[in-house]
Amino acid sequence: MSSRGLLAMAGATAVILAGVAFAQPAMADVTNGGFETGTLSGWTTAGTTAVVSSGAHTGTYAARVGGTSPTNGNSSISQTFTAPGGSPSLSFWYDVFCPDTVTYDWATATLKDNTSGTTVTPLAKTCTSGQGWKQKTAGLTAGHSYTLTLVSKDDNYAGDPTYTLYDDVVVSGTVANDFSISDSPSSASVNAGSSATSTISTAVVSGTAEAVNLAAGGLPTGASATFTPASVVAGGSSTLSVTTSTSTPSGTYPISVTGTSPSATHSAAFTLTVNGSGPTLTRVSTDPFTNASSQHATELEPDTFAYGNTIVASSQVGRFTDGGSSDIGWNTSTDGGATWQHGMLPGITVYQGGGSWTRVSDPAVAYDARHGTWMVAGLVIDANANGAGVTVSRSADGLSWQNPVLALGNDGQGYDKEWIVCDNTATSPHYGNCYVEVDITSSGNAVVMSTSSDGGATWSGPVAPSGGPSGLGGQPLVQPNGTVVVPYSTNGTSIRAFNSTNGGTSWSTSALVANVSSHGVAGGLRDGEGLPSAEIDASGKIFVAWQDCRFRSGCPANDIVYSSSTDGTTWSPVTRVPIDATTSTVDHFIPGIGVDHSTSGNTARIGLYYYFYPQANCTGSTCQLEVGFLSSADGGTTWSAPQTVAGPMSLSQIASTTQGSMVGDYISTSVVNGKSVAVFAVGRTPTNGQAFDEGLYTAGGLSLTGGTVRAERATDHAAIPPARPPLRTAH
Repeated sequence: MSSRGLLAMAGATAVILAGVAFAQPAMADVTNGGFETGTLSGWTTAGTTAVVSSGAHTGTYAARVGGTSPTNGNSSISQTFTAPGGSPSLSFWYDVFCPDTVTYDWATATLKDNTSGTTVTPLAKTCTSGQGWKQKTAGLTAGHSYTLTLVSKDDNYAGDPTYTLYDDVVVSGTVANDFSISDSPSSASVNAGSSATSTISTAVVSGTAEAVNLAAGGLPTGASATFTPASVVAGGSSTLSVTTSTSTPSGTYPISVTGTSPSATHSAAFTLTVNGSGPTLTRVSTDPFTNASSQHATELEPDTFAYGNTIVASSQVGRFTDGGSSDIGWNTSTDGGATWQHGMLPGITVYQGGGSWTRVSDPAVAYDARHGTWMVAGLVIDANANGAGVTVSRSADGLSWQNPVLALGNDGQGYDKEWIVCDNTATSPHYGNCYVEVDITSSGNAVVMSTSSDGGATWSGPVAPSGGPSGLGGQPLVQPNGTVVVPYSTNGTSIRAFNSTNGGTSWSTSALVANVSSHGVAGGLRDGEGLPSAEIDASGKIFVAWQDCRFRSGCPANDIVYSSSTDGTTWSPVTRVPIDATTSTVDHFIPGIGVDHSTSGNTARIGLYYYFYPQANCTGSTCQLEVGFLSSADGGTTWSAPQTVAGPMSLSQIASTTQGSMVGDYISTSVVNGKSVAVFAVGRTPTNGQAFDEGLYTAGGLSLTGGTVRAERATDHAAIPPARPPLRTAH
């Protein structure tokens, strides 16, 4: 064994005298100084160099610089290292084979202090032969960076080749005891009166392990922190518990977790978001079906629409694993979301009211003010799990529903992701028109539109926008002047929009809203993959929201972002909703944006519901799914602190599909009397023997108070490539 190896072993232990630990000299930051790897790994070589297995100073190997045959000029090996603490020094051994004179051939060594810029020569030029191994040493400055260069010079003269053996290059000194500290998770969101936990881990960076005392600072009012245990030996871990009181103010708080040892102090940041007291959830409906072909009890993928004090929500009920559901449920409140009635739409599927279709999916709600008619559109699915067309169910009061009419399809083509809207502005030239958007999957997701002018009783044939766009998930909106704007996803790669100014007779070419760059949501959750959520204010300004990772370096998680337009052609730069910091671990997805239709411009009030994971980097068994909400009272310039309204729930508590666990490809938000109302899917542990207890819940009307957290605009919203593959057709 080389002396370097012996010295390294000494540095890994501590001598205990009278109960006091003394740090020992140790090799620091020189790699392969004894060449016992049998290679020159760790060294930079030039000229003729080799490792030899005979004549080593200690151990088996030494480095030979120069050759046994004449060479021309300098050969060298060099390495850069950092001097340790204490009183460090460098030493090395050399054996010169130089049959010439120092005028022509020699060995030498230089030591450059890269920190100070000075160079010394521990081994001056020497040319000897047969004198055996000799040692050189040099003092070092603790913490400085050095480059050691070991040289042999030969003038290439025949008959007197010169080379030098080097061995046992050692840097010694006192290694300081040090540690690192980290937390996982590094952020949490709680309701006031609840607690959050994080694992605090420590590790030995250098020297020996010392006791590390833990403390937390920056706690909000009414909150306390405990560590279990309160002190660890470096290399150990502790559990941090932060407990809030019911009086703890809502907000986001950076908490500093500090570890202190006899030799060092280090901190890690833990971000705590306090949501406030949190709303009370009300279950609005249940899955009544028992057919063995679909999953029970499951309700998911809701849409809502409000007119006056009435809110109608619809959803899939009894989800099949490979697409669609047993029926579409209706959920209606006539008092602004305070109380609810519910039932199933008749005449669509074989499971309810004598329908003929085997399944139905993708519910969407609209109201036609001119004809006093509520409408729920659905994607009907045949026995081969193919989206066969679009039906529209109608009601005068949102409580009693007629059998559906077929708006589009049943023509042998495939359809997906329909949406519906009506023109409710009495001064519009197309007042009372209703519009359905859908894509034809059998034609490469070709987008088409259909129009009704008689309260949804009859519908026009499909009309393709100019240019024949391909995409899905379009959400048509009608401006006060009757212009219809349809934002849609170009199969996951971007958001585009087209429009009609003549009541749906023809449709324009599409304009780019923004390219989409999204993070693949963990755990195999079916997350909508960037489908847009669109709403409109009283002036006709359109807001389109989606999930996107462009604001986060490396795309580790999604934010909710949006773009706006007053004409459907020119769109604002992408703006990030400031739910939390871009460095947080939280992943946000499936947004549902709502706008108070009585407000506009700088006073437009916006509500945003969304699903999220507190930890983006989770697995199917560890992901915790929650529902969040926040609002803006100034058209999206600033936002309130987020609040958690539902969850956490595990992915095993929600419907399973061939494309992942599912709460829906979309959700929706409506505003009634200045308050935001949404219905969303929540999974709980089943207690009645069924496989699931996934139902629809509401948090009631949440105030659109807004806040002071400023939104962030992207500098460029048109040149970011997609981070995910294009969307698959998914019913």
